[in-house]
Amino acid sequence: MTSRLTAPSPVLALLAVALLAPAAQAQDRTALQCERLFDARSGRVLGAHTIVVADGRIESVAAGHAAPAGSARTIALAGRTCMPGWTDLHVHLGSQSGPQSYSEGFRLDPVDFAYRSVGYAEKTLFAGFTTVRDLGGEVAPHLRDAIEQGLVRGPRIFAAGKSIATTGGHADPSNGYNSMLSHLLGPPGPTEGVINSIDDARQAVRQRYKDGSDVIKITATGGVLSYARSGDAPQFTVDEVQAVVDTAKDYGYRVAAHAHGTEGMKRAVLAGVTSIEHGTHMDEEVMRLMKQRGTWYVPTIYAGRFVADKAREPGYFPEVVRPKAATIGAQIQDTAARAYRAGVPIAFGTDQGVGPHGDNAREFIYMVEAGIPASYALQSATLHAATVLGVDDQGIVEPGRRADIIAMPGDPVADINAVLAVDFVMKAGRVYRAPEASATLD
Repeated sequence: MTSRLTAPSPVLALLAVALLAPAAQAQDRTALQCERLFDARSGRVLGAHTIVVADGRIESVAAGHAAPAGSARTIALAGRTCMPGWTDLHVHLGSQSGPQSYSEGFRLDPVDFAYRSVGYAEKTLFAGFTTVRDLGGEVAPHLRDAIEQGLVRGPRIFAAGKSIATTGGHADPSNGYNSMLSHLLGPPGPTEGVINSIDDARQAVRQRYKDGSDVIKITATGGVLSYARSGDAPQFTVDEVQAVVDTAKDYGYRVAAHAHGTEGMKRAVLAGVTSIEHGTHMDEEVMRLMKQRGTWYVPTIYAGRFVADKAREPGYFPEVVRPKAATIGAQIQDTAARAYRAGVPIAFGTDQGVGPHGDNAREFIYMVEAGIPASYALQSATLHAATVLGVDDQGIVEPGRRADIIAMPGDPVADINAVLAVDFVMKAGRVYRAPEASATLD
């Protein structure tokens, strides 16, 4: 839960943790000797390959383990499958849910959330996620900058900053305030990401531009964890959501739409959002529209299962939240299965911050349980995710692409549980995690 009582000012906190050691500097050239290579274009696992990395980019990819010409450090990844670093398109690195979450927004300072985010970011990177899209949280843009400056370790972040909501809707920061506090602070407006008109919608997007966001997030319907009764009612008029999307296009932004209810999804898809997040009550009409318009679906099965499980624990969620968590959360995995069978394009996202950071890869297992092939699930976090972000230099292991490469023992296409054992992580040519005794210097 975020609020204006915890207004965003976490830059000093992130700078304060600069004492954390940054990742080891990459040498000029590194050769990765992989026993197997996942081809994100075809979804196939290939045989032994050598990947040469220089200046943060992939220089060459060749079959076999031939030594590269010239001087290079060699990292032998015996028994392992290499693949592009994963992208999680739906995280919240500034928070992690728990029984105290709803009171912490009143008790903790922005600096507290900033310090926590540093650990969450490192866990995410070490789990194999070299890029994330943070969809709502004032800490994320500052954390993004600290990571880019080499002050702390974490994935590349595409940050939404404050989500855009309507009064009383999911992401209204004043939900749950008592009347005295509400009257004292006054109603939040577009600066705080709360809109009630077309003009408000435009102003809210422009404020996100001013704040340095990379992507726009709207809460097109109610949500599970917000302190409000409805989890699926539409919360923007057609004109309001259209104004958000049109203004976002002016600034080169893509729009992600949190949505559980059918009508809110339909309005968002027709307005031209890039992705639907969660999509719990998605019906055949919405699926047809998404296929027609090329709208991506980011299921977040992990979050659904997590909240449904925690809803059974007395005291974990407030009573107004528990019924939503129990009913909505339990449905998302089935929706993902139906969407895949219907041909809706799917990309990877977990909503981590609802569940514990660093456990993101479990989403792959839940996707496979839903009937999605392992190869497609892995593509959803590589090539598909890059398409959703609108970038063409990551998501696949090819010359000229970013050297975001991970590896794990075994073959995750043959056994998806291998995704939980990532032990090699390279981001932009820097090695952040490697198996012991795997490197030699040529």
